[in-house]
Amino acid sequence: MKKCLIVYDSYHHGNTEKIASAMAGASGAELCKASEVKDKNLSEYEIVGFGAGIDKGKHYSGLLNAVEGLSLSGKTVFAFSTSGRGGTGSHGALHKLLEKRGAVIAGDFGCKGFDTYGPLALIGGISKGHPNDKDLEDAKNFVLKMVK
Repeated sequence: MKKCLIVYDSYHHGNTEKIASAMAGASGAELCKASEVKDKNLSEYEIVGFGAGIDKGKHYSGLLNAVEGLSLSGKTVFAFSTSGRGGTGSHGALHKLLEKRGAVIAGDFGCKGFDTYGPLALIGGISKGHPNDKDLEDAKNFVLKMVK
């Protein structure tokens, strides 16, 4: 398996941290908070995953800001996220930034995560119970494909 680093930003409900931890557990990857990635020597890793929750249609700014300062020339990467809706449709801003930094994007993963942002709090949130066991299993299967 390829040596992997998983960089994540998770704070609202810990949804993305659950996914990142599941990926790391399945693949033997090292976990790294986005705020600490500047201290890593990325040349030590064959593949790097970048993930966060989605806010206003893009990954959390903490992750985007962290990626902005990285040299990723030729580095193989993947993107992941959690959001109230799930899916990977909100990965565009991260993709553009990763490509601008020189990365080669190998894949994407997205799943639902409990979301109580803004007016959703008034109705008790959406995607309660997510990420669930199936989401975690899907994340594990995804990362195993990335590190083969």
